[in-house]
Amino acid sequence: MSGSVLYDVPGPRAIARNRVIGVITIAVVVAIIGFFVWRLIATGQFSAQKWIGFTYTRIWEQIAMATLRTLAAFGAAAVGALILGFVLAIGRLSDRAWIRWPVTAITEFLRAVPVLVMMFLLYYGLPVIGVDMPSYWAVVIALIAYNGSVLAEVIRAGVESLPRGQGEAGYSIGLRKSGVMRLILLPQAIRAMMPVIISQLVVTLKDTALGFIITYEELLLLAKQLGAANTIGRPIVQMTMVVAVIYIGMCLLLSLLARVAEKRMSRSPKVQGAARKLEEDPRRHDDGTDTELIAQQRL
Repeated sequence: MSGSVLYDVPGPRAIARNRVIGVITIAVVVAIIGFFVWRLIATGQFSAQKWIGFTYTRIWEQIAMATLRTLAAFGAAAVGALILGFVLAIGRLSDRAWIRWPVTAITEFLRAVPVLVMMFLLYYGLPVIGVDMPSYWAVVIALIAYNGSVLAEVIRAGVESLPRGQGEAGYSIGLRKSGVMRLILLPQAIRAMMPVIISQLVVTLKDTALGFIITYEELLLLAKQLGAANTIGRPIVQMTMVVAVIYIGMCLLLSLLARVAEKRMSRSPKVQGAARKLEEDPRRHDDGTDTELIAQQRL
C-alpha cells in the first residue's frame, strides 16, 4: 500500500467510515438549512408584501452605491495590506537584528489588536488629540494594519519553507540577499502561498462590514437603515439576505480570479521551461536545486 507524506492512505474500512461520516454531515447541514428555510416560509418572510421595497429603483441604486463603497474600502485595504505584508515579511527575514526585532514587534502588535478596536481607536480616539479621521480611512487603515501583519507571517512562512538550496544557489553566483529574495525566494513563496493569501483577502473583504459600527456607509449599514425603514415595511430579514448574497457573490468572484491567476502562474513558460531543464540537466544540488538555472529563469 502506497503512503502519503502527511498520513497513510486509508484502507477499505476507513474509506467506508469516512463515507458514512460524510453522508451524515451533509444530511445534518441540509437539515439545518431546511429548518431555517421552513421557518422563514412559516413566518411569511418570502411573501410578496415583504419584498415590495425591492421593486423600487431607488432601493437598488442605494444598494449599488453601498456595494461600490464596500469595494472601494476593500480595494484600498487589499493593496495596502499586500504592500505592508511584503515590507514586514522582508524586515522579519533580515539578517540585521536591529531591523528584524523592531519589525517583529510591530508585526506581533498589529496582529494582536482586533480590527474593530483599531477602527475605534482611529475614529473615536484620534479626535481626542485633535485629529479627525473620516470613517472610510479608519476602516481602510485598520484593515491594512491587521491583514498586512497576517500576510507578513504568511509570506515569511512561505519563504522559510523553501529548500535552503534555493537561496544558496543565488549566493553561489554572486547575488546579494536582496537579489536572492527578489528573484528567487519571493516569487516561489508567493506561488506556494497564493491560496492562503487569497483566503486572507476574502477575510479583508468580509471585515469591511465592521465599518458600519463607525458609521461607514457600506452594505451592512445600508441593510440596517433600510431594514428599519417604515416606508418599505421594515424588511430587515430580506435586506440581510440580499446583502449576504452580494457578499457571497463578491467572495466567490475573488476566489475565481485567484484560481485563474494561479493557473496562469503555473502555466508560465518560464516556470515550465525551468522545470523541464531541471529534469534534464544533471548539474544539481542534493536537494534538486540547479544553481545556474534558478538564477537564469529568475523564479
